[in-house]
Amino acid sequence: MLPFQALLPAVVFALTALQALASDTFIAAVYEHAVVLPGPTEEPDSPDDALALMNKNMDVLEGAVKEAARKGAHIIVTPEDGIYGWRFTRESIYPYLEDIPDPVVNGFTCTDPPRGFLLQFGPAPVQERLSCMARNNSIYVVANIGDKKPCNSSDPKCPSDGRYQYNTDVVFDPQGKLVARYHKYNLFRSETQFNYPKEPEAVTFETPFGKFGIFTCFDILFYEPAVVLVSKMQVDTVLFPTAWMNVLPFLTAVEFHSAWAMGMRVNLLSANTHSTSMAMTGDGLFTPEGPVTYHYDSATEEGRLLLAELNTHPRLSPTYPPAINWSLYATSIKKFPGENDTFSGAARKDMFTFSELGHKAGNYTVCQGDLCCHLVYQMSNKRKDEVYVLGAFDGLHGSLIKYHWQICTLLKCPSTNLSTCGQPVETAQTKFEMFSLSGTFGTSYVFPEVLYSGVQLAPGEFEVLRDGRLKSKHCTSKPLITATLFGRLYEKDLPHPLRTSP
Repeated sequence: MLPFQALLPAVVFALTALQALASDTFIAAVYEHAVVLPGPTEEPDSPDDALALMNKNMDVLEGAVKEAARKGAHIIVTPEDGIYGWRFTRESIYPYLEDIPDPVVNGFTCTDPPRGFLLQFGPAPVQERLSCMARNNSIYVVANIGDKKPCNSSDPKCPSDGRYQYNTDVVFDPQGKLVARYHKYNLFRSETQFNYPKEPEAVTFETPFGKFGIFTCFDILFYEPAVVLVSKMQVDTVLFPTAWMNVLPFLTAVEFHSAWAMGMRVNLLSANTHSTSMAMTGDGLFTPEGPVTYHYDSATEEGRLLLAELNTHPRLSPTYPPAINWSLYATSIKKFPGENDTFSGAARKDMFTFSELGHKAGNYTVCQGDLCCHLVYQMSNKRKDEVYVLGAFDGLHGSLIKYHWQICTLLKCPSTNLSTCGQPVETAQTKFEMFSLSGTFGTSYVFPEVLYSGVQLAPGEFEVLRDGRLKSKHCTSKPLITATLFGRLYEKDLPHPLRTSP
């Protein structure tokens, strides 16, 4: 007979599962981690040195796991690159990688690897420690690590060094069992240390509190696997480890991640790394109704744990947003007269068509390509030292990987010089009594963004109507940086130039 201490984790997990089954909600946590980075070196670290660095980061992450569990969290997400950082070449990251089994394989649980595991997969101290974090605290633990898979000449796409290396998310359940493994499909341009998977993976797993999917960072901007998980696999909640570099005016972490959850009508648990020198900050727990909690800090180098109670099945919530026809209103009205003075301006090399908002209130239309953007607005005060524009962009974004955006935006310019419009700005002083923004979008995938001065969100202060209008509910409580409808025409993306397979 097993001693009570040995049975305790299973008993706690069973009780937690029963509680979750009896409730329509669960408690989720994300941790924004200031990663301990490896020092610059000409030679790859030894396996011992690599493990020592990873243990420094896992010490911090384990503290966050324990605190989250103590506060009742059922699941915690930690960031992309959170265990070893990002200063790597293909060769120098190798000592940090482990062979991660498919979850259907009889993998080890915490400190009890099954017979044959070490022979097949080799030492796995990182997986072992993550498994123990989950089991010892009776919580789902989500982490990002590196996977290595040997290959040989029988595989014509096998790299010359005889291995594939993957940016990989893992999920351990409250008993310490590996229940999900995901290889990042859309690598960012600087991730040359990793290989692209041959095929996109749509990874899901069931919990007592809903169906979960998982993908990583840059994946969120593409159809596979992000949209597939929601539209075809019907997940309730998406787990999202990320190392997100903030890019104003449309792609700061909290801004876009909150908008994606609203546009896709799903929970998104976004855990970011924290590095002010890399402009990495911003995480949160986002829902179809907006952010439940979020954090943005560009002033310190400290980590932050966030917890919140979320709907287990957000689609069953009485406040679940109705289906939206994103072009219905905009296509029903004619172009407003008298606003023909437009000019071009660049936002991250994308050439927008802009029109200056020259009055305290007005109706404006700006068109580019197949997209016409309509704005009705009233400022609280028309300042002489601040300029706002209505902008439209309909085209391919990106220098190497090209993907199609349709964007309608009400945007503050950094100065009164119109040539600066589209460039990043973090602060403003103008509030709006009201605004209503819409566009003739050619896609059903549109993400509504509202960003206030200081890179702050506006939870509860705007709504999206069923006819596709992004509308303020009342006077903005803070000065406005941008109100944006960010559309993605996935079917117009160009073929990926770096993947070795379709």
